[in-house]
Amino acid sequence: MAIIPSLLAQVTAKRLREIDFFRKNPNEVQNQTFVKLIQAAKNTVWGKQYAYSEIKNISEFQNKVPVSTYETLSEYIERVRKGEHNVLWHSKIDWFAMSSGTTNDKSKYIPISKEALQDCHYKGSKDVMAVYVNQFPKTKLFKNFGKALVIGGSRQVTSSDEKLYYGDLSAVLLKNLPTWAQYIRTPKISIALMQEWEEKIYKMATQTMKDNVTSISGVPSWTLVLIKKILELAKTDNILDVWPNLELFIHGGVSFEPYRKQYKQLIQSSNMNYLETYNASEGFFALQDDPTHTDMLLMLDLGVFYEFIPMENVYDQNPKALTLDQVELDKNYALVISTNTGLWRYMIGDTVKFTSRYPFKIKITGRIKHFINAFGEELIIDNAQIAIRKACEQTNASITEFTAAPIYMETGSKGGHEWFIEFENQPTSLELFTQVLDTTLKSVNSDYEAKRYKDLSLEMPKVVVAKTGIFYQWLKERNKLGGQSKIPRLANTREYMDTLLELNNRA
Repeated sequence: MAIIPSLLAQVTAKRLREIDFFRKNPNEVQNQTFVKLIQAAKNTVWGKQYAYSEIKNISEFQNKVPVSTYETLSEYIERVRKGEHNVLWHSKIDWFAMSSGTTNDKSKYIPISKEALQDCHYKGSKDVMAVYVNQFPKTKLFKNFGKALVIGGSRQVTSSDEKLYYGDLSAVLLKNLPTWAQYIRTPKISIALMQEWEEKIYKMATQTMKDNVTSISGVPSWTLVLIKKILELAKTDNILDVWPNLELFIHGGVSFEPYRKQYKQLIQSSNMNYLETYNASEGFFALQDDPTHTDMLLMLDLGVFYEFIPMENVYDQNPKALTLDQVELDKNYALVISTNTGLWRYMIGDTVKFTSRYPFKIKITGRIKHFINAFGEELIIDNAQIAIRKACEQTNASITEFTAAPIYMETGSKGGHEWFIEFENQPTSLELFTQVLDTTLKSVNSDYEAKRYKDLSLEMPKVVVAKTGIFYQWLKERNKLGGQSKIPRLANTREYMDTLLELNNRA
C-alpha cells in the first residue's frame, strides 16, 4: 500500500498544474468561468428575463442583473421544487441541499445541479486531497486500508412525488458518491444519515472506533462530541489509542480557533495536520493550501464567479460589487456568487477579507447578520474570535462554545456587551480573562475602542460562565442537534442571549 501516495501524486499532477495556473492568472480564469455560466443559462427563464444572450462582459452583467438573496430567488427556486426545468439553470435539478446557515428555524432549499456536484463539490474535495498529498508526499492516509471518517449532518435525504430529493449538503454528497468512494469512508451510510443525533453519535462511535481511521472531515464542534464519546467508550484520553494512524482533520463550517487547544489535548501527536475548507451548500469556495498559514486559497475554476460588496455598501439599494482585480487587502466584504447551479449574483451571507492577492487568499470573518452594532462599535465575528483566543491563551483556558449580545442602555446606566461562555477548562482568573478580552477587542476594532474610551458609551464586558452542556441542551430543545447546526457567535439583539440565560438559570 505504500505505493498509493506516489500513484496519487501522479494522478493529481495535472490538477495541481491547473491550480497553479489560476493562482497566476486569476482574472483570466474568472472571466472564462463567467462566460461559461452566462452561455449555459442564456435560454433559462432567468437568462431570458435578463437577456443573457446579449450580455458581452461582466460590467453589463452587473448593470442588468440585480444582487439577489434567497428571498429574491425563492419564487424561482419554488418553481424548480415543483418540478419545472430550465428555470435558473439549464440542466435538470433533482437534488436540494436544505440549509439554515444558522440556528434559525426556516430552511433554505439550495438547488444542486449535476454540474455543481461533479465540477464544484466533488472536484473541490478531490482538490483537498491533491493539495494535501503535494504538501505531505509521505502521507500514510491510505496505508493498511485507511478510512476517512465523514461526520454527516442531521437531515436525512427525503424525496417528493416529483422525484426530487432533499437533505443537508453532507447527506446529498454522501448519497451521490461513486461506489469506489464508499469503500474508503466510514461509518456505513445508514448510520451517517441517521437523523436522531444522540443515537447517531453512539452508533458512529461504536462502529468507527473499530476502523483504521486516518482522516476526519467535519464541523469542529460536532466532531468533538464524537471524539469525546469514543474516548469515553475506550476509557482513554488520547484518541490515538483508538486510531493510531490518524493524521488529518479537514474542518469547516465554523472557525477552528476556539477549538484548537482541545484538539491538541485529545489528539496528542506532532504528526497531526489540520486543514480548513470553505464548502457551503451553495458551493465549494476555498481551501487551506499552506499548513503554516490559516488563510485559504480561493478556488477560481470550480464553476463559481465571485463578486465582493464592501460592507459599508451592503445595505445600499443597488450595492456596487467588485471583481477580484478591484478588491483590497484586509477589508471586509460580503461574498456574492454566481454558480453552476443557477444562483445569480447571490449574496450568500458570509463576509470575507483578503489576506493575499496573486494568489487570492481569504479568511472568513463572519456573517452579515451576525454582528454587534448597538452603539456604533461594529463588532464582527473575526474580532470576537481573536479576542477569545487571546483571553484563553493568557488564562490557560479553553472553551466549548460562546455567544455575545448587547446590554442596552437604561436610565442611569451605560451600555455594554454580555458574553456567555461555556468553558472546557476554566480560566485561571475570570477577571483577567475579561480584561484581555476587552483589551484585545480595542486593539483589533477602533470603533469598539472609541466607544470604550473612558467608558464613554460602553462599559467593561460582562462575562457569564455557562453551565456544562448548556449550548448542547439549547440546540436540542430547538431540534437543532446535528453537524451543520451552529451557535450564533454574535447577535445585535438579545433573542438568543436571554433564552440561553434563562436555560442556564434553570439547569
